[in-house]
Amino acid sequence: MVGVSIPNITSEDVQGLLGFIRKTIKDIGCDGVVIGISGGIDSAVVTKLCVDAIGADKVLNVFMPSRVTPAEDYKTTAELCSMFGTEYKVIDIQPAVDALAAVLLSGKETPLERGNISARCRMIVLYNLAKKRNSVVMGTSNQSELMMGYFTKFGDGACDVTPLANMYKTEVRQIAAMIGIPEAIIAKPPSAGLWEGQTDESEMGIKYADLDRILYSMEQDRTDAQIEADTGISKDVVAGIRAQVDSMEHKRLPPIRPDEF
Repeated sequence: MVGVSIPNITSEDVQGLLGFIRKTIKDIGCDGVVIGISGGIDSAVVTKLCVDAIGADKVLNVFMPSRVTPAEDYKTTAELCSMFGTEYKVIDIQPAVDALAAVLLSGKETPLERGNISARCRMIVLYNLAKKRNSVVMGTSNQSELMMGYFTKFGDGACDVTPLANMYKTEVRQIAAMIGIPEAIIAKPPSAGLWEGQTDESEMGIKYADLDRILYSMEQDRTDAQIEADTGISKDVVAGIRAQVDSMEHKRLPPIRPDEF
């Protein structure tokens, strides 16, 4: 099908990201970065980029499991940090989640509600450590997640620096392969780890490969009909994605305030 294709990532793109991280940390004047590591591709890529840009000695990785965290993630995160040479901390957030849930949750509880509490507890941990170490919190959200609003506001969406914000999930996978992230991490089904069995694609109802083609085409000002013709994806699905992106605009913006008085 003739249409719009997402450009492939080049070595110059990767060098640009390294330069961005290096310059940003220098301009801020901090001593290092704190990164929540999950065992997934995004946090692995951000960690490796930071290691390559500013050195492993300036990177603290924090693994923050809860009751629903798969046992394999403990092993995976420890092995990744050992490979990267970064400092590795494990902080169990379950007691904090339980304490907040006891205060906040009543009636019928949803997995998303507890998941949002978990995400915000993790960000409290990261910012607490960053303050103590004169460091900044590096975000791990990619452009696909940001456009879809697929993050918890003031949770996993909170950060000081967000290096992957202009990279779709499919581009993050390309970067991962270029900078030496293990294939097992690249092939792992993406998951926010907010409840047992949760995956990004099942929750959003679409595969990242299709989602990214739609999102990129939207950014190229293609109409729903043109995107359907280009991709073979139903116009109704495309319209649904466009509506989701529009409705999540508030999550991508700073707090809304009056223009002037």
